[in-house]
Amino acid sequence: MLDAALQGLLLGGYYAILAAGLSLMFGVIRLTNLAHFDLAVLGAYLVLFCVERFGLSPWLAMLAVLPAMAGLGWVLQATLFARTLRGGFLLPLLTTFGLGAVLQNGMFGLFGSDTKSLGNAIGSLAWDSWQLPFGISLGKLPVLTFVIAVLVLVALQLVLSRTKLGRAIRATAADPEAAELVGVDAKTVHRAAAAIAVGLAGLAGAFLAMRALINPYSGPQQLIFAFEAVVIGGIGSLWGTLIGGIVLGMAQSLGSLISPQWFQLAGHLVFLGVLGARVYLTHAGSRGGLNLLFKGVR
Repeated sequence: MLDAALQGLLLGGYYAILAAGLSLMFGVIRLTNLAHFDLAVLGAYLVLFCVERFGLSPWLAMLAVLPAMAGLGWVLQATLFARTLRGGFLLPLLTTFGLGAVLQNGMFGLFGSDTKSLGNAIGSLAWDSWQLPFGISLGKLPVLTFVIAVLVLVALQLVLSRTKLGRAIRATAADPEAAELVGVDAKTVHRAAAAIAVGLAGLAGAFLAMRALINPYSGPQQLIFAFEAVVIGGIGSLWGTLIGGIVLGMAQSLGSLISPQWFQLAGHLVFLGVLGARVYLTHAGSRGGLNLLFKGVR
């Protein structure tokens, strides 16, 4: 059980990277991007392309691809997302759903349908582990993923709390109209937030390709896990994505001790329990203020 709990903790780091960009996009822009994980798979394929075509190491390829993914996020916000936000709640969902379909079929046309992985490119890191007492085995790649997740969240926290851009992002997330009145360009802030979010999606896609096989249609398979991590940790909460990812990962890992089918089922049950508790407390909070207990921290 201790080994399963540790594996779930490390799995939570991967889910945190998956969910961080999604949470940032919703917290600042108020956009639920259903194409977020198709963008992640695109980032993974671009890293694979750089490795196979130019012979780069996966880490150098990531350094080249992530700025390109951030630029794509900036362009998408400027040309597509900003327009859809004017159409109410349903239009952004339909637009990002359509964007996901375009990305999936575009990747199918460019890269084919064969499953691919970065596992061979990273060598022994993909399967090596540290053996601890009591029969506990910690994989080097999951540990590295968790460490990078923490470092990414620390870097984001520093940007949000110590930089002019971060203050503008927090002001725009709280009240875009009031931020405009004090000189903040909300459009530029939204584009910067989208750039960061899509860059994080590319990072998540690269780690997905390191730990598993991918194909052009792998994105939606990861979508539910990220949404669950975001909801468990608190929508719009930066560190909540890590907490939500850890809770989800530990639930899945401990559930797998019951049976393999319980790996996903246990995570879904925890998600439904947290969601039900929040709905109840929000309803109760309309009479007594209890909704503040589960409010996300920006």
